[in-house]
Amino acid sequence: DDPDPQFLLLKLPTTWLCFADGCRRVDYVLVYHCKRRQSQHRHSVVSNGNVPTPSRTSTKGDISEAVLEAGLGMEPPNEPQDKIREEFERRLQEEGLEIEHDKEVCIYVFRFTRLHVPWSVLSREAELLKIRVPTKKTYQLKEKTGLMGIISTFWTKINQPFQPGVPEPQDPRTRVLSQPFSRDKLHLFDIKSKNSLFSNAIRGRIVYEILRRTACTQTCQTMGISSLLAKGVYDSAFPLHDGDFDSSEDKEHRNDRQMLHEEWANYGACYKYQPMDLIRKYFGEKIGLYFAWLGVYTQLLIPASALGVAVFLYGCLTVDTNVPSQEMCDEHLNFTMCPLCDRVCDYWQLSSICSTARASYLFDNHATVGFAIFMSLWAAVFLEHWKRRQRCLQHSWDLTGMEDDEVRKLIGQKLVCAQCLKNLNVFERSLLSCPRQHLYVQKYSNIITILNYCFLFEYILKCHLFL
Repeated sequence: DDPDPQFLLLKLPTTWLCFADGCRRVDYVLVYHCKRRQSQHRHSVVSNGNVPTPSRTSTKGDISEAVLEAGLGMEPPNEPQDKIREEFERRLQEEGLEIEHDKEVCIYVFRFTRLHVPWSVLSREAELLKIRVPTKKTYQLKEKTGLMGIISTFWTKINQPFQPGVPEPQDPRTRVLSQPFSRDKLHLFDIKSKNSLFSNAIRGRIVYEILRRTACTQTCQTMGISSLLAKGVYDSAFPLHDGDFDSSEDKEHRNDRQMLHEEWANYGACYKYQPMDLIRKYFGEKIGLYFAWLGVYTQLLIPASALGVAVFLYGCLTVDTNVPSQEMCDEHLNFTMCPLCDRVCDYWQLSSICSTARASYLFDNHATVGFAIFMSLWAAVFLEHWKRRQRCLQHSWDLTGMEDDEVRKLIGQKLVCAQCLKNLNVFERSLLSCPRQHLYVQKYSNIITILNYCFLFEYILKCHLFL
């Protein structure tokens, strides 16, 4: 089996995070297949008795000869896909992306095309996508005084052991205003360095937007990287992590991935709060909000699970005093029950379901009613608590104006898509648009599913009442 291209990149040195010059960062990677001849699998030994092993520092011709001598001959290239890749990469270069190819002959079955987005393209796309960037304008939150200040200080000291060991990006009482990026107003933004202004998540998002809208009109009439992945022109497309996740000895020089691995994606840190600011920086706002919701949901499940265990223990302690269970399990009463069916079934003893009755009482006892009432209140509390938490994160991350920006961006995308659809034929338009019949099927299938659940609930209720 062919190895996973992402797994191969994990085994490469950290120098592969940059171009050959060691300065330009690799923002995205395109992977395509490079098949070997299946008739030659053995390594041939040269005259000196050694197996030729090509190195990265060798020239392309030397490596090709060594690979051919070792029996790793390549299949003839797939010319249609090669032409599509050439056109697609030429279009990417016209968009402003910088591309670097592998200089070696393919040894790992896959070949990698590395992409870098320069500052000119970053600034242009950030302005088009309305990406919000911190400005120089800041304001200080009012410090709590009096009784609320004492309670806040006391609560902070209690929660100190549960805080993740990651550096805070700024003063917790300082809020930074952010605005959509504009190349005409660079003096208003807090730009310490052009390389660090946009996070890796934003850089990957910008490259993906370029890949998504780049079209191949001369070779295959295909638009976007998703279509090329479906056609098999490329096998995978993904951004890179910040190096290896194994922590270094010096904790002050850890990258974001190492800090997330130690303080978040680790069983030893399950009792700590999530580093939400670092998650947002590394994965973006959408993934950050998802894990924030997951954290709130998990925290509020603690009292619900504790009460559920208490209800189960109550059933274990009171199962011997339950009158219906005692009557079912008492063999001296000798209750004979009617057959469950008309002809085949026979009479049966009520004591035969003793173990089933005792087991059902463990989960369905008198305390279950109170647990059901608690869970109904818990659902309302969870919803309101998450709304509050979501608003706090939106205010802290300055996402309150994102909805208006998304509406403007969707309108612009619709105009661009309408212009692109004019150049496509009827078949390609049908692939890009969702048929109305599919929408009807999805809509009515949901209604039928809900009705089936209602009928099933009614049937179970009737059986419970008449048995």
